[in-house]
Amino acid sequence: MDTETTVRTFVEFFRERGHHRITGTSLVPPPGDVLFTSAGMHPLTPFLSGEPHPGGRRLVNVQRCLRTTDLDEVGDPTHLTVFEMLGSWSLGDYPGPQSLRWGFELLTDGFGLDPERLHVTVFGGDDEVPPDTGSIEVWGGLGVPVELTIEENWWSNGPTGPCGPDSEIFVWTGDTQPVGTPTTDPRWVEVWNHVTMRYERLPDGRLVHLRQSNVDTGMGLERMLAVLQGRRSVFHTDLFKPWTGTVSRLWPHLDAHSTRVVVDHLRASTVVLGDGVRPANTGRGYVLRRLIRRALTVLWRGEPTASLGDLPPEPFAHTLNHFGQPLDPQDVRRSLVEEERRFTRLLERGRDVVARQRRRSGGALGEADYHYLHDTHGLPRDLVDGITDDGSTAA
Repeated sequence: MDTETTVRTFVEFFRERGHHRITGTSLVPPPGDVLFTSAGMHPLTPFLSGEPHPGGRRLVNVQRCLRTTDLDEVGDPTHLTVFEMLGSWSLGDYPGPQSLRWGFELLTDGFGLDPERLHVTVFGGDDEVPPDTGSIEVWGGLGVPVELTIEENWWSNGPTGPCGPDSEIFVWTGDTQPVGTPTTDPRWVEVWNHVTMRYERLPDGRLVHLRQSNVDTGMGLERMLAVLQGRRSVFHTDLFKPWTGTVSRLWPHLDAHSTRVVVDHLRASTVVLGDGVRPANTGRGYVLRRLIRRALTVLWRGEPTASLGDLPPEPFAHTLNHFGQPLDPQDVRRSLVEEERRFTRLLERGRDVVARQRRRSGGALGEADYHYLHDTHGLPRDLVDGITDDGSTAA
């Protein structure tokens, strides 16, 4: 299945079961405590706590998300900075076991996956909450093997707020018959998480029941595409083909890991720019600036003379069109090239400054050195750490 067919299959499956499709467009959330939407549930927080949703109690959507918590893992075959979450919700309507039964039906009948390739993990209980017996019974009845965990199957969006046990669905991606379990063999790849969100963690640490028990599911679109298209990497799916093909052709000296980092960061930067954010020294703009400069650092390590101005408009246009963003691809490229110029100037000035400071401090920089370089010369810590002794940059 290509991207369009996969999304349509997911959405229509839940619409046929009474779910109302809601929009899940911008990475920029309403005013609150997060810079970017990092989970499909963010826009729905008030409704998970009991406020009526205008679309009803059964919802489905496609939400683009941005996470920087996994930034160091980007470059492997599955982790991304900007990704899309296919989500379904029950706001106090049907229970978690029903969501799991529908999930199995969609994966096997809708997407055509062999049930023998499925494995799940389920919350096994702790001192506060008993084991998730409802999920265990459903999966047992469907013949899907279950692995019990604790921390890995407890979902929360932070130290306080809505939370609850979850069941994660994994697909076997190895060339052999399935072996091991999701926690013992990395060839089991997680594609879908079903959270029974029935608790709330209070600021004092207490766990109380929400006014209603909700179900919140999230399927990673890119990982599911890799499974459905028989790819070992999300970067080899139709969704990433314009970027991966272009970067590999323009800059052939990049190794596979570096190619994936550059592709991810440039594509993510395109989406962030398309949502109206511009590079800056604080807030969302700083996240964007860091992504662009990190992409350049990795790129120049393999291709010292490369420039983002070498990129044609096609990959920008593909991404902007996919996310429904009206920005001109040439405007995206101009923004990236301008940030490249700023970064180049900063590096030229920063190399000498950092080298002098290292000599003064005897080689290793301390906290006082970092504060001085930032406050006096405008050099952030991650940039300072990226400037090596020989004056080059490292990711």
